[in-house]
Amino acid sequence: MAFWWPLIVLGVTYLICRCLLMLIPPNVPSIDVDASDVMDDGSQTKENSYIYIPRKGGVPQSDKVRCYEPATMKYLGHFPALTPDEVKEHVEQARKAQKIWGKSTFRQRRQFLRILLKYIIEHQELICEVSSRDTGKTMIDASLGEIMTTCEKITWLLAKGERWLKPEYRCTGRSMLHKRARVEFYPLGVIGAIVSWNYPFHNILNPILAAVFSGNGVVIKVSEHASWSGCFYLRIIRTALAAVGAPDNLVHVITGFAETGQALVSSVDKVIFVGSPGVGKMIMRNAAETLVPVTLELGGKDAFIVCEDVDVSHVANIAVRAALQSSGQNCAGAERFYVHKDIYSAFLAQIVKIVKSISVVRPATGWKYDMGAICMQGHAEKLQSLVNDALDKGAKIAVRGSFGNLGEDAVDQFFPPTVLTEVNHTMRIMQEEAFGPILPIMKFSSDEEAVNLANDSNYGLGCAVFSGNQRRAREIASQLHCGVAAINDFASTYMCQSLPFGGVKHSGFGRFAGVEGLRACCLVKSVVEDRWWPFVKTIIPPPLRYPVADNAFQFQESLVEALYGLNIWDRLHAVINVVKFLSDSNSANARNMRRHRYRTS
Repeated sequence: MAFWWPLIVLGVTYLICRCLLMLIPPNVPSIDVDASDVMDDGSQTKENSYIYIPRKGGVPQSDKVRCYEPATMKYLGHFPALTPDEVKEHVEQARKAQKIWGKSTFRQRRQFLRILLKYIIEHQELICEVSSRDTGKTMIDASLGEIMTTCEKITWLLAKGERWLKPEYRCTGRSMLHKRARVEFYPLGVIGAIVSWNYPFHNILNPILAAVFSGNGVVIKVSEHASWSGCFYLRIIRTALAAVGAPDNLVHVITGFAETGQALVSSVDKVIFVGSPGVGKMIMRNAAETLVPVTLELGGKDAFIVCEDVDVSHVANIAVRAALQSSGQNCAGAERFYVHKDIYSAFLAQIVKIVKSISVVRPATGWKYDMGAICMQGHAEKLQSLVNDALDKGAKIAVRGSFGNLGEDAVDQFFPPTVLTEVNHTMRIMQEEAFGPILPIMKFSSDEEAVNLANDSNYGLGCAVFSGNQRRAREIASQLHCGVAAINDFASTYMCQSLPFGGVKHSGFGRFAGVEGLRACCLVKSVVEDRWWPFVKTIIPPPLRYPVADNAFQFQESLVEALYGLNIWDRLHAVINVVKFLSDSNSANARNMRRHRYRTS
């Protein structure tokens, strides 16, 4: 016991010191970012506050990207649609800055993250308001999807990022026991990302954080539907980088349409794309011209499976949030609900009750509301066409929310939360990504049926499985063909930023987030060197030296068996043969040398 006491005292002392150090606030400077032009203080003149009405059938491409509030159609401004030459200039600027930043220390990179994190925490309302105005989401949805996810990623990088980018030593195997093997991680150069509009702050920060922390430059092409917010968020990032002495032009946000994105793909060292499968295929075709590696996150049609042994009220609340978060405009939103027949009626009743209580209000008209607007012009019409298709094929509307709080001057950018029953897989709503506030609910009778239904999709991003028996839920989830799975929860996998995020099938491939996503921004280099240099070196055995000996193949056979044979006695016998071959070779070499000396004398 006397031996353990000093160790216990040292351990307790260490823990106390760690706790005391946590009480000392870190020295993180504050940054000041000009936000005067993005604040809606009611002082705008008539010239810059008119209602913008895009043409039906989409906005025609031009040399300008026009921005407006989806909830009010109030005009926000315009940004240039960059030409291919202008895009290449941005990439070259980032490339020059990256050569400097690539030599920065992890301490400098962590300080950038701390400064950024401090600004985000102190300016949550500003960041959420800008996102809300540009995409139509509620302030709560913005906080959940923009602030929390980004802060979680930053804190993970602060705690673990350096560890996973340091050289990693690996096993050398039997034939290379005299070597050391490791994997080294170097910046790729310039990472290009083409991101979607649904969470403009996080979708920009997500690739930037991983790329910058791993020593890269970044050029982000923001969606034409969220360019206004994206250009403001760039100010925050650049100001935080400047505060740690990073070179100018390390990070860029560019605006434009398809031509702008195509030029970016052909100019960078890696592409990260978040968007639709159709555009993802175009990205792959363009990337193939220069063999640029790509990571594609192409959305999903996530299954939400509810077994009969759950707390119905508890799961119903999670289900509604999973479907209606940000008005259903989530890459990993729940879009197909499979409920066991024994609790179907009770579950549906709870869903109907919750949906009836949902309030829809325009952003900036109040804090206490549940749903905002649909971001993309014309998307509400697509959602209605999905509902109409389902109704034509036998589905029924169990409940549909109201717009009682919108007012008479509301624009056509809202879609009511809609619950559909008696759906089946012949309906488009069960096959196509809706990206809207629709809950189609279908019965199942057995776990096997639930698995078959969930896997009957072209998409494979995520899933959620609920059961009172956690082992049963894990068993069901293990059979689902998707990239992420939540057990008795929804989307919790994304909040665990140590985990990779991505899907299969039409949901894309490659991963961002987690160790895999961080290292995907790196040139991964395998390195082998002598363990005991210069005392032990690689020597070509005499039978294998050119010109090879007559018994070279027999020697190689014995060497292979000595290293990898399954039977220890066979391996020992092979070792004896190897020694014999080497001895014979040495004897032959000695005889040859004597003959050579005799002839020359």
